[in-house]
Amino acid sequence: MTQHREHRARKRFGQHFLADSAIIDAIVRAIAPQPGQAMIEIGPGLAALTQPLVERLGCLAVIELDRDLAARLRQHPQLEVIEADVLKVDFTALAATLSGADDAAPARKLRVVGNLPYNISTPILFHLLEHVAVIADQHFMLQKEVVQRMVAQPATADYGRLSVMLQWRYAMEDVLHVPPESFEPPPRVDSAVVRMLPLAAPPEVPPALLAELVQVAFSQRRKLLRHTLGRWLEARAYAGHFDTQRRAEEVPVSEYVALAGALQGHH
Repeated sequence: MTQHREHRARKRFGQHFLADSAIIDAIVRAIAPQPGQAMIEIGPGLAALTQPLVERLGCLAVIELDRDLAARLRQHPQLEVIEADVLKVDFTALAATLSGADDAAPARKLRVVGNLPYNISTPILFHLLEHVAVIADQHFMLQKEVVQRMVAQPATADYGRLSVMLQWRYAMEDVLHVPPESFEPPPRVDSAVVRMLPLAAPPEVPPALLAELVQVAFSQRRKLLRHTLGRWLEARAYAGHFDTQRRAEEVPVSEYVALAGALQGHH
């Protein structure tokens, strides 16, 4: 699959194409694809990562919104091209079709990879969270500051809604730094590759309830929680104990999750 240079990066798709072979090799090593695994690449672009992945896997599914790029990718017989907006893709259904699972055999879990567009990386992460039950792991290249927020610990400036919502379901690590000059055209920001492993037995809480609780908590970061989450809990007549004399960033993930669980039992 030769890379054609005539494709112009489209700003509205947030396109920046990987062009550094050493970085590409490092990303592929971090992903460690094995023959026969069910893998999906989001936004393959000019196939810089797609090519080495498919060579190791044998076949690969790719999700590409750009019509011109999708048409070019279809010329490769080992690729299954899904021309769609990733936010509308049902990954749970895809896991069943890609594994060729029948009723007798359980679906293989999906490995999801991609260089996520800067402008919609957070919505993509939240969309995939809804399908975490069918996912084996995720490796994404994102803006470095987004990765820092994903893996942030409590009582740090980066710790926030994204940290809590993702750490509830995944173990995550920042595995690789990717400088702007690795891309064509170079973005104005540094990038990083994050590895996301779904936790084997995460606490069961309603995602919508946890999301609302965390959003309220972080709505005014500088204020003590009694001004935000405290009032929200009062409105729900919550009688349990939760220390609201703290700021949102001081509360660990486990406490937010436990509170959502207690509220669920409360109703």
